Amino acid sequence: MPVAQRPRMTAAPSEQEDMPRRRLLSWFTSVGLFGSAVLSAFSNFVFIKPRATYGQPARFAIGKPEEFPPGTRISLDARRVCIVREGGKMAAISTTCTHLGCIVGVSDTGFACPCHGSRFDQDGNITGGPAPKPLPWYKVSLKPNGDLEVDKGVEVMPGTYYNV
Repeated sequence: MPVAQRPRMTAAPSEQEDMPRRRLLSWFTSVGLFGSAVLSAFSNFVFIKPRATYGQPARFAIGKPEEFPPGTRISLDARRVCIVREGGKMAAISTTCTHLGCIVGVSDTGFACPCHGSRFDQDGNITGGPAPKPLPWYKVSLKPNGDLEVDKGVEVMPGTYYNV
């Protein structure tokens, strides 16, 4: 057959179906790239924002010395400290159990842990239970405005009182 008389060839049906499939794959690729770009930008913005979690300050005011009459033992549960005043001396003893961190309660004989049964005397020394060490004592000082300040960042030797 001469070349001019050859019938014109049309694309096979499978080639005609490839075009929509190619468009679909290119659309999925575009959406994937756009999505990853958005996720990357969002991650960068989240990374820039600081994630600092501020707990309670280690140093805090507890009030004037006159607010604590001699012979008092006041537990400040929110601060996890017990303020002790004996005459003209004041001290701050931790109320966090040294066993597993429970809040100990002030009792007549000292401190008692309600969780695992640790017992401490009036000075925070261990008298029974699973606690591995005595309750820590914290530094007490007087601020310039006349308020007492407890610094939980500074532990002092047990039996160390601040003279008011």
